[in-house]
Amino acid sequence: MVSNVTIAAGKKSFPLIDLEILLTSLPIEKDSVILDVACGSGAYVLAMAPLCPNGKIFAFDLWEAGVEELINKVMTKVFTCVVPRIADPCSLPLGNGTIDICLMATLFHDLVQKGSDRDSLREIGRVLKPDGLLAVVEFKKIVAHPGPPLEISISPARLDKILRFSGFTSASTQKIDLGVYTYLALYHPAA
Repeated sequence: MVSNVTIAAGKKSFPLIDLEILLTSLPIEKDSVILDVACGSGAYVLAMAPLCPNGKIFAFDLWEAGVEELINKVMTKVFTCVVPRIADPCSLPLGNGTIDICLMATLFHDLVQKGSDRDSLREIGRVLKPDGLLAVVEFKKIVAHPGPPLEISISPARLDKILRFSGFTSASTQKIDLGVYTYLALYHPAA
């Protein structure tokens, strides 16, 4: 049975990232189809929505209060491209090869801790288009930071190892710095 409360429900990483670097690092087009896994209350979704007015942004999370908050924000801003829904990253209600970009922001360490990282990656690989992009934002493995404890933090090298083992290939030779506390890693599904 899946719990509807996530480990980090309500915690916000959005203020800790350089939004301009994140958005320019993602190939968002006006008609992109994007998935935000564990969207929370939708800060990343609302930042991306103006960039793809003719596309779709599927905003999924198990945190019901966060999804409800996002629904209210979407209705206020009248973003018709946003589709908020309660959904488990291990069982995504999307068709095969339908997503251009999947954003996983400060979630991966929680999936590893719960032991659901491989199932989630299998699902993400299934829904991504063959030329799709998985964008993983994670906390740097540094002392005295606002993210998870050091023993739970995921270094870029460990992230790369797990993703490669799960069938993804790196889309960038280096991690992208998103500020003092976070980094971005980009991957394609294996052909």
